[in-house]
Amino acid sequence: MYKVLLVDDEKRMLDLLALYLQPHQYHCVKAQDAATAMENVQKETFDIVLLDVMMPQVNGWELCEQIRKISDVPIIMLTARDQKEDIVKGLRLGADDYITKPFDEQELLARMEALLRRSISDSAVIKVAGLIWDESKFELTYENQHIKLTPKEFSMLGHLMRHPNQVFAREQLLDLIWGFASHTEGRTVDSHVRNVREKIRQSGFPIDAYFKTVWGVGYKWVQSK
Repeated sequence: MYKVLLVDDEKRMLDLLALYLQPHQYHCVKAQDAATAMENVQKETFDIVLLDVMMPQVNGWELCEQIRKISDVPIIMLTARDQKEDIVKGLRLGADDYITKPFDEQELLARMEALLRRSISDSAVIKVAGLIWDESKFELTYENQHIKLTPKEFSMLGHLMRHPNQVFAREQLLDLIWGFASHTEGRTVDSHVRNVREKIRQSGFPIDAYFKTVWGVGYKWVQSK
């Protein structure tokens, strides 16, 4: 099941989108303003965002720009406008696609599926300054050196690298990597982080410049310069 963030100031539109998407295995989180949307993006991991352009106070373009500062989650802009300049503006601010209202349900689903396929493909191999995380090979290398990680270490590192600049609390990482039913404690996450850093540091990669501790909160992978 994919998790989608729906952002629109009209509750009726949010309910309609959820009605469309939930039968197709989408877990929908709703936000009626930019502040609520940003709070959700900072706290949770989403597979895709549907973002209305015409919202009061902070519009969709501005919100798209804010989201892009902390996340590379796929974004589809939704609007009643169809002027070419609006489409270009949204894409330049970081949106991945654009669809005008009223839209066809099947077209929306097809566009979402295409973006999700692309996102999954792009995230299978992540390269940062010579460090290569390859999900299909279950392999982490740096300058042709193989760095041996445990399955949990590999998954945790990959999750952080997939979401650069986003802070994940220990409890979030436990849920995401160990599972909701796990009785593992937060100290286990700290132990895995230490192991990952030490193993990668030994290869010569400057891990401390990328894998950061946010004191009192959790961990993040910072976007490469």
